[in-house]
Amino acid sequence: MDKFKAMEAFVRVVDSGSFTRAADLMGAPKASVSTLVQELEAQLGVRLLNRTTRKVAVTADGAAYYERCIRLIDDMREADEAVSSRQGNPTGRLRVDVATSLGSLLMYAGLSDFMARYPQIKLEIGCSDRLINLVSEAVDCVIRVGEATDPGVVARRVGSMRLITCASVAYAEAHGVPQHPSDLMKHRWVGYFPSQTPGHIHPVNFSRGGERIELTPDCRLALNDSNVHEDALHAGLGIGCLPSYVMGCAEKAKGLVEVLPEWIADPIPIYVMYPSNRHLSTRVQAFVDWVAELFESFPALRRG
Repeated sequence: MDKFKAMEAFVRVVDSGSFTRAADLMGAPKASVSTLVQELEAQLGVRLLNRTTRKVAVTADGAAYYERCIRLIDDMREADEAVSSRQGNPTGRLRVDVATSLGSLLMYAGLSDFMARYPQIKLEIGCSDRLINLVSEAVDCVIRVGEATDPGVVARRVGSMRLITCASVAYAEAHGVPQHPSDLMKHRWVGYFPSQTPGHIHPVNFSRGGERIELTPDCRLALNDSNVHEDALHAGLGIGCLPSYVMGCAEKAKGLVEVLPEWIADPIPIYVMYPSNRHLSTRVQAFVDWVAELFESFPALRRG
């Protein structure tokens, strides 16, 4: 039995809560992962996991062993990375999750630069507006828009985002445009809601001088994917908000017109987050520093 591989399999099962998910993350057959954990339990002479047909739960002995496994695995990775970093080449797989519209931005705004700088890092980027669990889904770091509220993560602010209210030229010609935020209540509003809280439409806020207004227009259409939300506005289905970096791209902004330009929305912070209980690898550090540098080069994304 490969003791280190068995420990890694055990940790993956605990983190993901299932042998199937652990096998997917390790790129191994489920039967192999199950065998590794069984052999580990046999060698230790204790039961690490309680298994039922519906779920896997860690035992008291398993929980204590898990903490020691995490430290040993992190120490091993740190030793590997210390050697590679002395050569100036962070290596290995880096799993990142990013909000969909920001994922699109990374593709055309400079991801090729990161790949050229770090040719030995293998990137896996998941694009979703869903708030994932970094530990159970074995993701190294995420880029997220909005305040950081999870106590189990380290959050580094790398930028900010401003929303611009807009509509298609066709919609504006057919229905006119609001002259005041309160006029939005008379228009079709294309709302956005987070995947984890269906039915909770994001309110919008506006400031002009000393006046501030927050409202949630009545939605005939609400979406939980930022790219599809953008498509809906291009299709003339109503008025909505898009990030300023989207409106700053001539190709993406084609056919759209800004409304209420003198009313400014509050900036929304952007963070890179990673688990607080894991060693910060040179791969993650390189990616976080690169993202901060990239966003600082975009006026629409700078922290200030």
